[in-house]
Amino acid sequence: MSRRWIVTLAALVITGAALIGWWALRPPAVPAVEVRAAPLVRTLLFSARVATSSRVEVGSTLTGRVQDVAVREGASVRRGDVLVRLESEELLASLAQARAAERQAEARLAGLRSTGRTTARAGVAQADSVLVAAQAELGRTQDLVARGFVSEARLDEARRAVAVAQAQQSAAGAQRAANEDQGTDVAQAQAQLALARSGTTLAQARLDQAVLTAPADARVLLRAVEPGQIVQPGRALVTLALVGPVQLVGQVDERYLEQLQIGQPATVVADAFPGQRFAAQVQVIAPLVDAQRGAVEVKLSMPQAPVFLREDMTLSVQVESGRRASALVVPIQALAGDPASSAATVRVVRGGRVEERALRLGLRTLEAAEVLDGLTAGDLVLVGPGPEPGKRARADTEAGAALRTARGGGEDAGAAMSNAMGR
Repeated sequence: MSRRWIVTLAALVITGAALIGWWALRPPAVPAVEVRAAPLVRTLLFSARVATSSRVEVGSTLTGRVQDVAVREGASVRRGDVLVRLESEELLASLAQARAAERQAEARLAGLRSTGRTTARAGVAQADSVLVAAQAELGRTQDLVARGFVSEARLDEARRAVAVAQAQQSAAGAQRAANEDQGTDVAQAQAQLALARSGTTLAQARLDQAVLTAPADARVLLRAVEPGQIVQPGRALVTLALVGPVQLVGQVDERYLEQLQIGQPATVVADAFPGQRFAAQVQVIAPLVDAQRGAVEVKLSMPQAPVFLREDMTLSVQVESGRRASALVVPIQALAGDPASSAATVRVVRGGRVEERALRLGLRTLEAAEVLDGLTAGDLVLVGPGPEPGKRARADTEAGAALRTARGGGEDAGAAMSNAMGR
């Protein structure tokens, strides 16, 4: 073998050894991402239903049999329109009886004020004349007794006749007084007339209750009765949605209450019409928390409600609860510490070594968090397990991007936060 080939082979061996040594001694590659500014949006996603501002359940206040149901589900009704009629024969008979009693009471009162008064006055006049005659007879009898023409027994009879005439006069006077406007008979007749009139009013009211009408302009949501059924008070027969603005009502887990504010914009999509999104706005946040659900009721208004909305239709609502047009963001999987705290730590690669940084965070989503202090644009942040602080490392941004994608992240650091909750 020539000397030239020996030298070449030796050079190759030395180069290979150097490469092997360099490969063995180089810092380990760790997944990392470059910190950069990006838009950051946080949203709350929850289910809601369509509801009118007022819903009314119309029921009967009587027990009876349904004669007719005048509306169908989905129909529009005006105030006063008939919804349901009950059989009313018995109620009509009660009303006729009450009216007859009222006429009888009116006739008795009228009789007391006309012929009754005339009769009472005639009785008083008659009693007066009888008393005068009895008193005259008593005087003559006393004179005859004094002369000895009649016995004392005759005088006693004359005195009794005067006493009887005086009693009759008192009774006739009392009867006349009772027939006057302030008399007891007239007052009693007036009370009986008032009682009869109230009975007529009650019978008429019960008859009116046999016809159920719409309390306001509305749309029929549910018809829960058919002709021939026996109904009782307390049972809803027809459910109405009163004419008014349509709103969306949803339940949001109380954990996210601090993210909600009146006036926040929202995007809504109906499960039945997934391709037709429309806008809404948070209108009301309930002051109370549902203790059983652990949720807060949220109502949203719509600038323009789509025509396809139906009462109780299920919708998916996405409320924008926070936005940054441009923020320095870091992936959530890179953070260490309490996820709910505004402080956290990350590991960065600088000068070939791992450093730990304390951060102050702002808005955060399920994907990323806003960095207020602790990092600058261009810093390389570890997103997976790697060397401890102080150890040598080499940032692999391609592996970091692949790791984020595999964990459901992606390259957009402004990915939205989706807090999915049931109604």
